[in-house]
Amino acid sequence: MSTGFDATAICLSGLSAPIAERPSRPQFSLASPVQDRPVAGMAGSFLPKPILTGREIQVLTGWIRCDSKTDVAKSLFLSLGTVNTHLTRIRAKYAAVGRPASTKASLVARALQDGMIDIAEL
Repeated sequence: MSTGFDATAICLSGLSAPIAERPSRPQFSLASPVQDRPVAGMAGSFLPKPILTGREIQVLTGWIRCDSKTDVAKSLFLSLGTVNTHLTRIRAKYAAVGRPASTKASLVARALQDGMIDIAEL
């Protein structure tokens, strides 16, 4: 993306010129105010959220809390294969809205961003 000036040329050209002749600093402005940007920890106010079923949310939050898919399967009366299927679908839904979550850590981040879990629960 071009900003309309060459920063290197401005810096280098000003080194040998007397102070009175040095080019002034280019003025920049933010494209949008900082307040319009999402902040880490905000419950995904600007992030597209996938539509997860109640059972998918239970599996996701259970897996985050238990660390073991087998424990999640037992506690929710599911097979391990069903837990894996739910997690695969959850990942696919996040990828579909442009927020890929290929690892457990990224799923934890998405759950925090979307308000499914609280940092105190970790």
